[in-house]
Amino acid sequence: MNPRARRLTVPLTGLLLVAGAMGATSAGASAASTTSTAAGTAAAPADVVTSTASETPAEATSFWSPERMRRATDATGDVDLSVRGGKASSAAGPTGKAGAVPPSGPGGGPTTKSKQVNLPNTVGRVFFTLPKANPLDPKSWKYCSGTSVQGRYRNVVATSAHCVYDVKTNQFYDNWIFIPSYWDGNQAWDGKNPYGIYAAKWFNAHDDFVVKEDYDYDYAFVNVHSGYKVNWEKDKDGKWRPIVKNVGRLGDNVGGQGFAWNQKVKNKVFSFGYPAGSHPDGDKPFTGRTMKWCYGTTGAMPAAPKYNIQEHVGFRCAFTAGASGGPFLLKYKSATRTGYLNGVNSVAWDTDKNDRYDRISSPYFNGDTYQVYKVAANRWTK
Repeated sequence: MNPRARRLTVPLTGLLLVAGAMGATSAGASAASTTSTAAGTAAAPADVVTSTASETPAEATSFWSPERMRRATDATGDVDLSVRGGKASSAAGPTGKAGAVPPSGPGGGPTTKSKQVNLPNTVGRVFFTLPKANPLDPKSWKYCSGTSVQGRYRNVVATSAHCVYDVKTNQFYDNWIFIPSYWDGNQAWDGKNPYGIYAAKWFNAHDDFVVKEDYDYDYAFVNVHSGYKVNWEKDKDGKWRPIVKNVGRLGDNVGGQGFAWNQKVKNKVFSFGYPAGSHPDGDKPFTGRTMKWCYGTTGAMPAAPKYNIQEHVGFRCAFTAGASGGPFLLKYKSATRTGYLNGVNSVAWDTDKNDRYDRISSPYFNGDTYQVYKVAANRWTK
């Protein structure tokens, strides 16, 4: 191996990317550009893959007991990739006019602070079970990160495609839920979940990820049902029993981040997520129980042919697995806790080969990304 080669690892619970200057597209123009049908679905382009969740919201929500959440692990699948030389060879860049949909929010009440950065209520943890596996087997209990993003019906969660779709079984995950502002492993059951739990209704991803396993399209937008606030109590037999209350739409409770595409490759961004996996050397600095953040300037990343990566952007950050699907937020304002989604945590890199991750990357958000987002932004759920 070339001594200057770079190691790239794809944690199967992703990361996120952000880029460039805002375009002039308005929220109304972009969100309304796809016509909704009477059934509440949007007319999808041929390269957008949409699938319906297998479970009802009650089934998915009640599946995730306190014990199962505590025992869920990041869906890690570490694979080393070598990239020759030290210079970027990415083809990332605009495919058309830059555009942006402004955020809504901030939504919700006060949130936590981390070293003078107000953490966004929109970001949380995603839980799911592996397809073609026994859902009662703890080995199938997995998690990622994600964020609420603006949409016509305030019901969209952005994450990585590998956090919704299993390339090994060629199926979407089961029992998929999102918990915004997840905190300390207790968010779902001890009264500390003012924003609720939101179960998937529609998964929206790009055909090139689903069919070709192309990580230049490692992003997905999930339409979720109205949320449930859940408290767990033990019955007389000592078994956990959920007490649920409907809390309404995701965007009404926490707001939604804006969305931006065809932006500059070099931009200052924040990334948020719930890292928990270990570095290649075995060190495990994160627990996944609290939200973490990184800040830096994105740039083009090298190509990685094994994962069909040609158009990733990234920046310095030591996030590990578990942060997958968390947002790259462009023009993030700590005062309002909002910005513009311009990437998702997808790939962790060890660029200096010291067995420590030092960069994260995301697919470059271009016109293809906008097409997938636009379908989700116009899908209605109950």
